[in-house]
Formats: sequence, C-alpha cells, structure tokens
Amino acid sequence: MKPVNIDVLKDATTRLMFTMSEEQYIKLEKEFSIIIAQMNLIKDIAGVDEAEPMIFPFDVGTSTLRADDIENPLSVDEVLNNAPEVVGHEFKLPKVVG
Repeated sequence: MKPVNIDVLKDATTRLMFTMSEEQYIKLEKEFSIIIAQMNLIKDIAGVDEAEPMIFPFDVGTSTLRADDIENPLSVDEVLNNAPEVVGHEFKLPKVVG
C-alpha cells in the first residue's frame, strides 16, 4: 500500500478539485495513520481472509421480487381528470420543500 503523507493528500485533493489548509492536511495525515494502524490490526486477525463479507447486518426474509401482473394502464385523460390544475399534459403539484 502506498504510504499516506501530505504530498499524497495534496495530490488527491488536487485531483478531486478542492483545497485544504496546511493545518487540515496535518490533521488528515494523523487520521489516516490511525485508520491504517486499525486496518493492520484487522489484517492480523487469524482467518479474516476466509470470512464472508457482510453486506447487510440483518437477515432479510423477503429476497425475491413479486411477479409482474400485466394490466391495462390508464389513459392520459383519465389520469389528468382528477388533477386540480392541468396545463397541456402536465399538472401542478403543491410545493413540498420549503
């Protein structure tokens, strides 16, 4: 693994098109050293390579999709018939987000 130092972090931020202060680079470098140390501890656990990755922490009982039932769709006129305000083939909805 490539060592994470300030030069690597500056290159990454340049590629991601943002910048940080020198203080932020120093703090981020320290945080990466902690993360890498934790990853090395996990790597040393016996049998960790044989463990199955956990995608979701809970068993989910419904893992199959229902069958699609083919039905006759409503016409545009039927759909727009109950809309409060219609312009062309579009209708106006109330504002949801303030």
